[in-house]
Amino acid sequence: MNPLVSASPDTTSTHTALTGHSAPALARCFARAASIAVTLAGAALLAACASHSDRSSLGTSSDPSSTRSATSRNAAPPNIVLILTDDLGVGELGSYGQKLIRTPNLDALAAQGVRFTNAYAGSAVCAPSRCVLLTGRHTGHSEIRDNKELQPEGQQPISESAITIAETLKARGYATAAIGKWGLGPPGSSGDPAKHGFDLFFGYNCQRHAHNHYPTWLYRNNTRVDLPGNKPKYASGTETTGTYAPDLMREEALAFIDQHAAAPFFLYFATTVPHMAMQVPESSLAEYRGKLDEKPYNGKSYLPHPDPHAAYAAMITRMDADVGTLIARLRERRNDRDTLVIFTSDNGPTINVGGADSTFFNSTAGLRGRKMDLYEGGIRVPLIATWITDGLSGRVQGISATPVAAWDLFPTIAALCGVEPPGGLDGIDLSPILRARGQPAAREYLYWEYPDGKGWQAVRIGNMKAIRRNATATPKGPIEVYDLAADPAETTDISASRPEIVKRAEEIFGARTPSPIADWNYD
Repeated sequence: MNPLVSASPDTTSTHTALTGHSAPALARCFARAASIAVTLAGAALLAACASHSDRSSLGTSSDPSSTRSATSRNAAPPNIVLILTDDLGVGELGSYGQKLIRTPNLDALAAQGVRFTNAYAGSAVCAPSRCVLLTGRHTGHSEIRDNKELQPEGQQPISESAITIAETLKARGYATAAIGKWGLGPPGSSGDPAKHGFDLFFGYNCQRHAHNHYPTWLYRNNTRVDLPGNKPKYASGTETTGTYAPDLMREEALAFIDQHAAAPFFLYFATTVPHMAMQVPESSLAEYRGKLDEKPYNGKSYLPHPDPHAAYAAMITRMDADVGTLIARLRERRNDRDTLVIFTSDNGPTINVGGADSTFFNSTAGLRGRKMDLYEGGIRVPLIATWITDGLSGRVQGISATPVAAWDLFPTIAALCGVEPPGGLDGIDLSPILRARGQPAAREYLYWEYPDGKGWQAVRIGNMKAIRRNATATPKGPIEVYDLAADPAETTDISASRPEIVKRAEEIFGARTPSPIADWNYD
C-alpha cells in the first residue's frame, strides 16, 4: 500500500475503549496515571486534497552533492523544530487552498515534505491543546482539558510528574527551548517550563498576557525582561510603537539554533500569531492595505482596527516570513545533522472576535465549526513535516490522508530521536510516513472532549465522526454521526442509520478518565 494513503476503515472492534490501542496499552496508561498522581465548496477542496493523496506516490530525493557518510548521519540524532501557531485555521495557508493570504515559505515547506490533509489538534482551545501536544495524551486522559485562568497570571498548571517531549529528549542529551506562548502553569508552579525539560523559556507564560503583541515585558525563564519602548496601553491596532513580540521570539529562536548547532536540539516555537489582538508592524500591513474589502473593527474585547482584513492577512504573511528565516538558518547550520521541521496549529480559527473574520478568508476551508467546538472546523489543522537534510534521510514528499492528531507527535519524535517514550501515551508513531517506510500502526479511533460550551465529546472512527453536545447537562444525551468521506462539512446527521457507530461512541465516551477538576467532568 502507498504509505501516503490512509486505509480509513469504518471500524476495527478489537481495540479497547478510549485508547484506540490494545488492552495492554490501556493498562500502561492506568499504570502511568497511578505513577504520575462555511461552504460545501470549501469542504470539497479539502476532500479533493485527500482524494489526490490516494493517487500520489511517496517521493524521496537525495542531494547528490552530499559527501557525508551514512555511518556519520545514522549516528547523529536529528534536531526537532516544532512550530505551533495560535488559532491558524486549516484553510489559511496557500498549500491548503487559501486564496487571499500569501504564505510562500510555508507552501514551499509543504511542497518539500509531507502535507497531512486529515490532521487534528489536541483540543479546540489553547491550553489543553498544548498539554496534549507536549505530553502525548488526548483530552480523555490529559491533565489539562480546558482553559482555566489563574490570578495574577497564568493558567492551571500541569503536574511536576507530567512527562513532556522536552524531558524525554533532554535525557538523550538534547538542548531544549520553548519560545513563544506557554499556558501550562505560572512561573514557579508545577507547570513551570523549567520543571518540564526546557533549558530555556522565552516569551509569554500567561495566555491572557499574549493577547497583546506589544507587551511591556516578557519572560526569560522566570525573569521578566522589560520592553521599555512599548506602551502600557494602546488605543488602536495601528499603533505599533515599540517592539513587536513575535520579532523578539524569532530572534531568540535564531540565537538558540546558532548556539546549539553542534549538538542535537529540540526547539518548541509556539508563536502567538494569528491570535488577536489585531496588531502588526506597518511594514507588513502595507502589503494588504487597500487590497481587501474592509469593515472597520471598532473594538470591544480587543483593540480596534480600521483595516482588520489587511491586518489579519499581514500577521500571517509576516509569520510565514519568520518561518522562512528559521528554515534558512537551519539550512546554514546543518553541521552533519538532519533537522525535522513540524508545523501545525493549536486549534481551528477564531470565532470572529477582535476583528478576525474566518468567514471572509474561508479559514476552515468550508468545514463546519471554529475554535471552541469539536466539529471539524474547530479541530482540523494544517500539519506539515519536512526534513532539512543533505541526503540520506531523503526529502520525503507527498500528501497524506491518514488521520493523525497532535498526540501522535510525541511517540513519533521519540522514535525518530532513538528514545523510549513514557508509557501510557495515546498516540501512534508516524515515523514510517516520514521515512517512507509504509503505514503507521493501525488504530480504531481518535477522541476529544471539551468541557466548555455546555460540554462536548467527539470521536472519529475511520471516516465516521460521532459528536455529543451538551454533555455536561446530558451525559447520556443524543449522539450525532457524520460520514466525513461523503459529508466533510458535517451537514447531515446519519445517526439513525448507523446505530453501531452510536453504540461504539457511547462506549468510548464512557471510558474517559475522570479529571480531578470537577468542572471538566460529565456526570
